[in-house]
Amino acid sequence: MTTTGNGRPLAVVTGASSGIGYELAVQFAEHGFDLIIAAEDDGVGPAAARLRRDGGPQVQPVRVDLARADGVEELAAAVAATGRPVDALALNAGRGAGGAFVGGTDLADELNVVDLNVRSTVHLAKRLLPGMVERGAGRVLFTSSVASTMPGPFQAVYNGSKSFVQSFAEALRTELKDSGVTVTSLMPGPTDTGFFDRAQMQDTRIASGHKDDPRTVAEQGFEALMRGDQTVSAGSLRNKVQTAMGKIVPDRLKSETHKKMAEPGSAS
Repeated sequence: MTTTGNGRPLAVVTGASSGIGYELAVQFAEHGFDLIIAAEDDGVGPAAARLRRDGGPQVQPVRVDLARADGVEELAAAVAATGRPVDALALNAGRGAGGAFVGGTDLADELNVVDLNVRSTVHLAKRLLPGMVERGAGRVLFTSSVASTMPGPFQAVYNGSKSFVQSFAEALRTELKDSGVTVTSLMPGPTDTGFFDRAQMQDTRIASGHKDDPRTVAEQGFEALMRGDQTVSAGSLRNKVQTAMGKIVPDRLKSETHKKMAEPGSAS
């Protein structure tokens, strides 16, 4: 890792105003990193203030909508303006949209999911990874999902987007294996964040069931990133089993199981 005059390396974390993203930022702060944190909501400022407490790191909040290309460019410009190399990049920003694809969801909403989960991930990686590769050092964490391992009825676009992120991360890991840059994929299951509220899935079985602590997920993701692991199925043992089973269970069966968990009204 590279350091500046204050002795700290720099990490960039997206989707960092709350949930897994904020807890990832906490992990970086507690392990000696300065931070640039990004989110679209006004919670990013208070999140930065909490991270700075008690003589902690330098934290620069950047409020941008990464579902827009100009938002990604604004964040990339803010990183470049520091004049500092990026030692760690956590591409965590993402959201879901629940409901039946035909008649239950809005096209604009689902295209926003694609823009945030897929396009912004590619766009920001394209802007920041070349500098890491040029220096021959850096760590990249993609927040994928256990959902990437299965078709997702009533979350069709979200699961598809996470399948893309998972495949993209694994492909980059292979491309960059001799570059000095490591790529790790974080695969959480249902986690106690605002995800289900924003996705309008409060009345589903998956939303009403067990959810993991985002701090635990972030701790496991950070540790895997520092080790340079390929993937980490974070959270409960159930998630690890589900990820393993996803490699052998036919897609048809996985799809039927997901339908029962994500169908609107299934919580009752």
